[in-house]
Amino acid sequence: MRTVKQVSDLTGISVRMLHYYDEIGLLKPSEITDSGYRLYDEEALIILQQIMFYKELDIPLKEVKKIMYSSNYDKTKALEDQRKLLMLKCDRINNMIELINKTLIGENNMSFEEFDMTEYFKALEDFKKEYKDKIIKSYGGMEKYDELIEKCKAKEDEIAKMAIKQYGSIENFVDAMKKNFGSQIFTIAEEYDKFKKDVLEDQHSKLSELYQKLVSDIRKDPLSEEIQQIAEEIKNIAKRDYEIFKLDEDNNYWYSMVQIYLILPEWMEAIDQKYGKGASKFIGEALKANLGDTQPKINTLYKNLTDQLNIDPSTKAIQDIVKEIVKETAKQHEKLKIEVGNNYWGYMAELYLSNAAFQNGTDKKYGEGAALFIGEALKFYGAHEYEK
Repeated sequence: MRTVKQVSDLTGISVRMLHYYDEIGLLKPSEITDSGYRLYDEEALIILQQIMFYKELDIPLKEVKKIMYSSNYDKTKALEDQRKLLMLKCDRINNMIELINKTLIGENNMSFEEFDMTEYFKALEDFKKEYKDKIIKSYGGMEKYDELIEKCKAKEDEIAKMAIKQYGSIENFVDAMKKNFGSQIFTIAEEYDKFKKDVLEDQHSKLSELYQKLVSDIRKDPLSEEIQQIAEEIKNIAKRDYEIFKLDEDNNYWYSMVQIYLILPEWMEAIDQKYGKGASKFIGEALKANLGDTQPKINTLYKNLTDQLNIDPSTKAIQDIVKEIVKETAKQHEKLKIEVGNNYWGYMAELYLSNAAFQNGTDKKYGEGAALFIGEALKFYGAHEYEK
C-alpha cells in the first residue's frame, strides 16, 4: 500500500489532483486509515495508469469516469483502442505506446517516467546558478524567478501535457529548455527592454521629442501625412540607434514592438499613463500604418491564409501557404537558435483548435473563425506530412 504522497512522487500527479480524483469518484483510495490517510494498492495504481492514458488522449475526466466505470468496460479492449489513437500521434507519444504494449502482454512493472517533472524543476533551479545575471535582468530579481518556479509547480500537469505533446517527452523538453536558455531569446528581450525603458523614461531625447509630438493631439487621423512623417522618423531612429532593429531586414522585431502598443495590457497602461488615455492605441496604429507593405513576411502569410475563411483548409492553395509559414517560422527559430520540438506544428494546431484565449486573440486579429481555420489547415498539413 502507498500513501497519497508516495503515489504522487511515483506518478508525478500532484497530491491535490489525487484528492480531486477521489472527490469526483474517478479514483478512490483502496483504504482510509483511522487517522484519515489515503492508501492505494496495486489495483488502484493500475486504474491510475489507465486514467493517465486517457488524459494523454485529451479525454475530459467526466468522460473518463463514464468509460472506465461503465458496466461493459473491457480493460484489454480499451488498451487496444488507446494504442490505435496514440499511434496516430507518432513521435511525441512513442513512449506511451511502448508502455501500453507492455501492459497488454501482462507486464505489471508499471512506469510513470513519461510524466515525471523532477528533471524540469531541477533544471529551473540549476539555472539560478548558471544564469544568475541573466535571470536578474530578465525577471527583475531572483525572488520573481522563484515565484515563476512556484507557479510552474502549480501547473505541472498542464506543463507536462504540453511538453509531451510538443517535444515527445519530458526529457526532450528539458533538453530543449536548457538549449533555449542559452539562445538569443534573452538577449533580444534585454534589447526590447532597453528601448521600452528609454521611451518611458525619456532617456533618448530625440525619441522623446517625437513621441510628444506624435501624441500632441490623438484626435488626428493616424494615417494622415503629418502623423506618418513623425512615425517614419521614429522608425528610422529606432533602426539607427538600437541593435535589435538595425539588422531587422524583415521588420520582424520592429513589428513586434509596434504590436505591443495595441495588444499588451501592461505596456498600453504604462503609455496611457505617460501620454494620456488612448495614446498607446494611437501610437500603435500610426506606427503599424507606417510599415505598410513592409510588414514581416510571416504576418503577410497569415493574412493571406485567412483571406477566405469559407474555403476548405485542405486545398492545395491553402496548404501551399501553410508550407511557406512553416518554412518562414523555421528560419526564425534557426536564427534565434531555439528548439521547439518535433511536433511544434501539431501542438500549434491544437492551440488554434482548443485554446479559448489563443482563439480570441487570433479571431480579433484575422476575423471570426480564423483560429479554427488555421488550426484545421495546420492539422491537415501535419497529417499529410506524416503520411509522407
